[in-house]
Amino acid sequence: MSATVVDGQAGPTVAVAFGGGGARGLAHIHVIEALDELGVRPVAIAGTSIGAIMGAGMAAGMTGRQIGDYARSILSRRAEFIGRMWSARPTSFTEMVGGLKVSQFSIERILHAFLPHQIPHGFEDLAIPLQVTATDYYGHHVKVFSEGELRPALAASAAIPAVFSPVIRDGRTYIDGGIYNPVPFDLLKGLADIVMAIDVVGAPEEVEGRKPTSIDLMFGSTQILMQSIIAHKVEQCAPDILLRPPVSKYRALDFLKIDALMSETASIKDEVKRAVEAAMASRARARA
Repeated sequence: MSATVVDGQAGPTVAVAFGGGGARGLAHIHVIEALDELGVRPVAIAGTSIGAIMGAGMAAGMTGRQIGDYARSILSRRAEFIGRMWSARPTSFTEMVGGLKVSQFSIERILHAFLPHQIPHGFEDLAIPLQVTATDYYGHHVKVFSEGELRPALAASAAIPAVFSPVIRDGRTYIDGGIYNPVPFDLLKGLADIVMAIDVVGAPEEVEGRKPTSIDLMFGSTQILMQSIIAHKVEQCAPDILLRPPVSKYRALDFLKIDALMSETASIKDEVKRAVEAAMASRARARA
């Protein structure tokens, strides 16, 4: 197990699990920036859905600033975003029957239109080992991808039900990895001295004078279910660090609200730094 280098000194190793949450996962950028500023390079990464995508960027060698600049270059410019979505639209008559619906969009096409070129096509080309989770719909279990083609694995992990079509790979039908494992910190047990988990699932928030729509109820119910899964996993095998950026007010598809979301979650950077420094100091004392 190689050592993490912090300010030129060898220290405890760190592994990071980035959770799923759609647009709420943009807050992961702050986490990556904080680790960059600490000089901490994880020895292993695990991710689900948007967390898998962010984790792939970091594993490919992108800095938090590079990921953030790239995301803003698209999501802060509505015309750019719409243009890329248009390029990923369904193209066959069969797909278009009944009108264009969001759920007809292929997450594989979406990722092809939006992923930065730095993210390679194969797991073997990553600088940091990465594990990506998806849910095997008919197999009723989690699937962990860690080798072979990377981009189809990211697509399978991010195939949010009722938003994107499922991903078919090797004859199996996959949907969003967050359905089965919202924050896959358990995959990192034993791979580093310190395991950090970032939960961006969020939870339904009451808005005075507003009743939840059927869509709100669908996504909110899924959030509650995911939080129960996370709570159960924490009871069984808690990570050394578990942080939750304040993302609950945002919906899974609020990508165009990137500027507000990034501003309102900026405090997580300092939380990450304090938590990592405290964990490292604790490990150092234990070794002394």
